[in-house]
Amino acid sequence: MRWSVGHTLVIVESPTKARTIRGFLPKDFKVEASMGHVRDLPNNASEIPAAHKGEKWANLGVNTASAFEPLYVVPKDKKKVVKELKDALKGADQLLLATDEDREGESISWHLLQLLSPKVPVKRMVFHEITKEAIGRALEQTRELDMELVHAQETRRILDRLVGYTLSPLLWKKVAWGLSAGRVQSVAVRLLVQRERARRAFKSGSYWDLKARLEQAGGGFEAKLTHLKGERIAGGSDFDESTGDLKAGSKVKLLSEAEAKALQSQLQAAPWTVAEVEEKPTVRKPVPPFTTSTLQQEANRKLRLSARDTMRTAQGLYERGFITYMRTDSVHLSDQAINAARSCVAAKYGKDYLSPAPRQFSTKARNAQEAHEAIRPAGEAFRTPNETGLKDKDLALYELIWKRTVASQMADARLTMLSVELQSGDASFRASGKRIDFAGFFRAYVEGSDDPDAALEGQEVLLPALKVGDSPTCKAVEALGHQTQPPARYSEAALVKMLEKEGIGRPSTYASIIGTIVDRGYATLANNALTPSFTAFAVTALLEEHFPDLVDTSFTARMETTLDEISQGQVQWLPYLESFYKGEKGLETQVQQREGDIDPGVSRTVELEGLPCVVRIGRFGAYLETKRVADDGTEELLKATLPQEITPADLDADKAELILRQKADGPESLGEDPETGDQVYLLFGQYGPYVQRGQVSDETPKPKRASLPKGVKPEELSLEDALGLLRLPRHLGEHPDGGKIEAGLGRFGPYVVHHKGKGEKDYRSLKAEDDVLMVGLSRAVELLAMPKKGRGGRTALKDLGTPEGGDEAIQLFDGPYGLYVKQGKVNASLPEGTTADTITLEQAVELLAAKAATGKAKGRKPAAAAAKKPAAKKPAAAKTTTPKKPTTTKTGRLRASAVRVIKAADR
Repeated sequence: MRWSVGHTLVIVESPTKARTIRGFLPKDFKVEASMGHVRDLPNNASEIPAAHKGEKWANLGVNTASAFEPLYVVPKDKKKVVKELKDALKGADQLLLATDEDREGESISWHLLQLLSPKVPVKRMVFHEITKEAIGRALEQTRELDMELVHAQETRRILDRLVGYTLSPLLWKKVAWGLSAGRVQSVAVRLLVQRERARRAFKSGSYWDLKARLEQAGGGFEAKLTHLKGERIAGGSDFDESTGDLKAGSKVKLLSEAEAKALQSQLQAAPWTVAEVEEKPTVRKPVPPFTTSTLQQEANRKLRLSARDTMRTAQGLYERGFITYMRTDSVHLSDQAINAARSCVAAKYGKDYLSPAPRQFSTKARNAQEAHEAIRPAGEAFRTPNETGLKDKDLALYELIWKRTVASQMADARLTMLSVELQSGDASFRASGKRIDFAGFFRAYVEGSDDPDAALEGQEVLLPALKVGDSPTCKAVEALGHQTQPPARYSEAALVKMLEKEGIGRPSTYASIIGTIVDRGYATLANNALTPSFTAFAVTALLEEHFPDLVDTSFTARMETTLDEISQGQVQWLPYLESFYKGEKGLETQVQQREGDIDPGVSRTVELEGLPCVVRIGRFGAYLETKRVADDGTEELLKATLPQEITPADLDADKAELILRQKADGPESLGEDPETGDQVYLLFGQYGPYVQRGQVSDETPKPKRASLPKGVKPEELSLEDALGLLRLPRHLGEHPDGGKIEAGLGRFGPYVVHHKGKGEKDYRSLKAEDDVLMVGLSRAVELLAMPKKGRGGRTALKDLGTPEGGDEAIQLFDGPYGLYVKQGKVNASLPEGTTADTITLEQAVELLAAKAATGKAKGRKPAAAAAKKPAAKKPAAAKTTTPKKPTTTKTGRLRASAVRVIKAADR
């Protein structure tokens, strides 16, 4: 349609998206950002309107007695945004709601419509990429709001609130304060716990086999033992994980070490003969372009990006016009995208590498939804990674998307699988190889590999020319012992894959779900593996026993299917919510009936096989508990705090006994400090192992302590290292620009610091390869010269300097919502029209002071802002977190605080 001349207001979600789209619209179009959702269910008691404060359902935010009517409020930090949008609407001839084209975007547009109450024509404008052509088409093809999508999102939001706000208070009473449960979150946690249980129950089996190094006509190759006297040799898959023995009924030969070494000696000098040669041609086809789920998986495997970082980076790329919309289940490519990809193939690799015909892929994911394209480079012609001007994570992720999209239109890879059977006496060996006859799409993309060229070399395993009857020379035979390994823990990629496979949740929410699991202490993420905590074990056990459906993958998947059917108009949302929450089998009744049956002592106990004690969940974390006989002969309870870094996976009988013994007998002395004559002790605390000089006494109430750096094992700590830690910080020397440099150990790990003078300090964390006790001056100067990282690992665009009276510099960053300044832990967005070139230190100080004054900033305020207020004055935020009058009952206190503790109800 053609728009009449006049003031047209376009509303999108973020300033970045607004800046990009503005360049493709007529001059009389005004673009504003809503900064995400402008209305939501109340997040804390202070947000509940006065008219509803006395209602029992108000904290829940959903009136379950009145057709599950949601109570929507405008959060404090969005009131200014709403006012600005209303002002922008004044005088407008028409309103275009241009939020994202999925359920969440449709919901944002509906809430905007309800709040703004426009008197002018309103249309929905949707696009899946931000290019001139796409925006032009979107202007011509506007539509009405899709209320089925709105209802689908609203039903999910209400359902998540009902689950989270009904179960979470129960967990506070029965396990520990501050825990949260969620429709998808709790199922994901259970998957982690089930895997960890399997690892603890795993019994390792041992087996032996042989590997021979052979040579034929100057070409070397390896072969492995497969049979002995016609009987297959046992391998890892033949063992029972629960016993460590061979599976019942296995007809295999289990070689002992003695048998393997005897056979090794026997075969060293024996003749070898080629018994069979097989060449089998095979074809590999390219994988489809990225969906949200597969992008998260590959970015985690190849780039080591978390799901959260992947989605944050992809959001920025989309909003700046580099890729198409990043929340999609579709693997479909438009004709325009196929032509662009094929042009890239022809230009970069040649026409021989093009697939004979354009490829299209069909979506196979369960409950696939959202009629978008796959994630691909934006536009009618794809920019190569080098042409984008992107850097760091942005460049790496764009390149990954570019390669995968281009590879999807490339020719098949043709390979030949090689297999050679060899005989030496009664022993049969097999040599396997692979020859790449035509690389095809491998030239651009090999799944799970960073470097396609290196992957090609790694995939090709060539064998010398061999034929039946040949007698290769045996160069060596090696007897190899093996231990079966427990099932691997979930990486983020593996968990995302499992959730999608089971049809649990939506891929667009996986990043926030995994983030919540880690943030809430249900799991730790180390070395790309998710390890569940003791709290995860306790909560999962409670839910499995009393609310099994809510952590059952099949039940949750059926719920997801129903929610998708609501979005398609096939199921009515209100009857579904009624059946889920109300009635004899409804969640509300189930919680009320079960609450009295749940013994907190039992639900706070984690029993792990093989331990001389039990683990309990306390107010301050997990601790060990056992009974022992006291000196007077009576039985008493012995309790010892578990360091936070110890997980159920790490805790064995030896560690438990060490911690309990130290609690009973006192700390272990590593030796004497020659400078003071005090003993140096190794202790275990809530935050992990640490060393201490001397003991607590009236004269020394706070003896010197130092935590052990990450990776240092307590059992391997020497007195020399302990003394080095206690003497930190170390003076390293003078910085070339003046001021001393020190190395120390802080709450975030080892660091170097440059004392610039007048209280100004410049910190850098040490890298994994650096030792805080050994790092020297030159390395410290090198680290200090590296740019500081901001939110999400971003590098500062510029350092604006340190304001007078401050001790930290103000830096400028480019984030997902545009440019912002940062000092310490306080961030403030740049106002419209201010650029990286025009922002000054004085302006930045004012912006940060204004942000700190709102009371929204977490952590301490910048020095410049603090100087403008009396030191004793508390930030406004403190008033919203504590009610003026305490509630009179325990249940009342729990309910009143529920919304404060579980803000991020699981999606």
